[in-house]
Amino acid sequence: MSYKTILVTEEDGIRTIMLNRPEHRNAMTPEMQEELISALEKAAEGHCRVVVLTGAGEAFCAGLDLVHLKAVEQKSQTEHVADAERLTRLVRTLYELPKPTIAMVQGPAIAGGTALATICDFTLAAPGVKFGYTEAKIGFIPALVSAFLVLQVGDKRARDLLLSARLFSSEEAERLGLVNEVVPAEELAGRVEALAQSLKASSPQVVAATKRLLATQNRAWLDTALAHALTANAEVRAMHDFHEGVAAFLEKRKPVWEK
Repeated sequence: MSYKTILVTEEDGIRTIMLNRPEHRNAMTPEMQEELISALEKAAEGHCRVVVLTGAGEAFCAGLDLVHLKAVEQKSQTEHVADAERLTRLVRTLYELPKPTIAMVQGPAIAGGTALATICDFTLAAPGVKFGYTEAKIGFIPALVSAFLVLQVGDKRARDLLLSARLFSSEEAERLGLVNEVVPAEELAGRVEALAQSLKASSPQVVAATKRLLATQNRAWLDTALAHALTANAEVRAMHDFHEGVAAFLEKRKPVWEK
């Protein structure tokens, strides 16, 4: 199958899914999200043993695409819900994939890009790469990714990252447990290949069973958390600060928040 926003290759049992909008820093559009879901579902059904997720060019993923962001204010409530449900489908498909997943993060992974990178089973990043759940700075709410973040780092650290909306380095991400390894940029592809080959040595049936077990253990939490997240997402999109934040971001000015 051909895709417009991603490149999918498979060799020696390793399926690589590359976000392929380098001129836009691989920012996500609804089309890219749908294509990622399709590529992941095909990986789940296919014969590959490992899935590698990466980005073309200098960035891993800059979050939501600006063109999509401009259209957000004109959307109906039904369309807002559809947006949130599509993103939920993407992150759950990635999290529950029966094949082991590796994120190769060669450049910035911001907002939704941080989610894609860190929800993978293994996240390997170059030194100094920037991550960040920056949604609050433009009036968004990182609702859907918050459930996964709390599972990964705990409530206290999740509050720090989500409420401050600050950028943090791959080195800090490793200390927090969001990145498995920080690898020199020139060695990153080789280290990912070595890890993928190592994962292939394990029983694919047992790997799938282990991933299924882990997903099942967390399913009740995620079902509840994501249901609340969908509600919160819809509520925030009706707020003044959401519309002001989007406008200020696009106009490159400081937002004026409602008190």
